[in-house]
Amino acid sequence: MKRFWKEARPVGETGGWRIELDGRPVRTPTRALLLLPTERLAEEIAREWRDSPEEVDPRAMPLTGLGNAALDRVMADKDAFAANLARYGESDLLTYRAESPAGLVERQAAAWDPLLHWARRRFDVDFALTGGITFVPQAPNTVARLAHAVAVLDAFRMAALSPLVTISGSLVTAIAVLEGEVSPEQAWSAATVDEAWQLEKWGSDAEAEAALENRRCDFLSAARFLALLD
Repeated sequence: MKRFWKEARPVGETGGWRIELDGRPVRTPTRALLLLPTERLAEEIAREWRDSPEEVDPRAMPLTGLGNAALDRVMADKDAFAANLARYGESDLLTYRAESPAGLVERQAAAWDPLLHWARRRFDVDFALTGGITFVPQAPNTVARLAHAVAVLDAFRMAALSPLVTISGSLVTAIAVLEGEVSPEQAWSAATVDEAWQLEKWGSDAEAEAALENRRCDFLSAARFLALLD
């Protein structure tokens, strides 16, 4: 898409904030009004549109994309969207541990054990840990309580939680970011322990590092979107 607007600004109305481009409201891909719940979020999304170059790059507008997802994807079937996210609680990254080498085992424990300890206290649940990739089911009570924590969210928080979960592979880590238990950067470091270990052991790989950086940007953008909802 070519840029056609000169001005982008948030405008308050009943029920939220919309974004106007030269007086015309921004709409989602399904043509719904992009109506946002907070002024802070609306201002940052308007900034994405103001800063857009002549050739519009959707990847440079991650907050807009998450707003679109909340309205077009989550609200279309909120229960199904929540259920898909909750399934990550059945095989959370934090419960699958390396058996060797010792250095990686120690790093995983240092990064992941505090998150699991927090989740145990927060939700009054326990987690089954395993070495390797063999599937080990979690207790039904654990799965149900994590699923409930997702299901009660509004559409905008659920849309932002989605990339935190899918990029990290950890529902526990994503909820910890949502509830402010860890910073987004701390969560990203925990989620990429294995990748960091591989880069240190085998050296730099430009393609792998670029892919990892793209994932990091998407992860941190989702966390920023969450912060702007408060």
